[in-house]
Amino acid sequence: MDAVSKVRQLFKDTIAVQTEASEQLAPGIVQAGDMLASALLGDHRILACGNGASAACAQHFTSLMVNRFEMERPGLPAFALTADSTTLTSIADDYQFADVFAKQIRALSSPGDILLAISVNGSASNLVHALDAAHDRKMRIILLSGQDGGRCSGLLEEEDLEIRVPSWVAARIQETHVTVIHSICDLIDRHLLGQED
Repeated sequence: MDAVSKVRQLFKDTIAVQTEASEQLAPGIVQAGDMLASALLGDHRILACGNGASAACAQHFTSLMVNRFEMERPGLPAFALTADSTTLTSIADDYQFADVFAKQIRALSSPGDILLAISVNGSASNLVHALDAAHDRKMRIILLSGQDGGRCSGLLEEEDLEIRVPSWVAARIQETHVTVIHSICDLIDRHLLGQED
């Protein structure tokens, strides 16, 4: 396959996964938008975390909350637990990398806040510890996942929500996570601002 054909195939693969995801995940995405908007209206916060590209996704989401998505509105209280390198490295050095999100959750969260955990495979120990800490703090969890959901999927409780991309390919999952986040941001804005199409 030549390079141009390969690029076209990658686009086709992405479109196929996103089309299947749109059919399967739309109700869960609406539920996530409702959960997050209700929490924000109740003066609660959103904490977001993930590793690698999922960390970037978490930071992208919180930037869209604190600044804006497509509509003008006041900033919303959302925090990326991935962004403070001093805090992350001090926790990893003094304790263990598995605690980098959990210690922040225990320090920064309140009951009623929501944890947005993002992971391709749901198996990282720091995310497992984060989910445990969130439950200890009486937070609800939204897990954006892929593959089989991993260890994190098995830790979710009845009031939590998993949005699992129907793919085993990391790049396709990550691309779809961005689309899911943009959809959630749109739903939150419409819910808070009372706008309909």
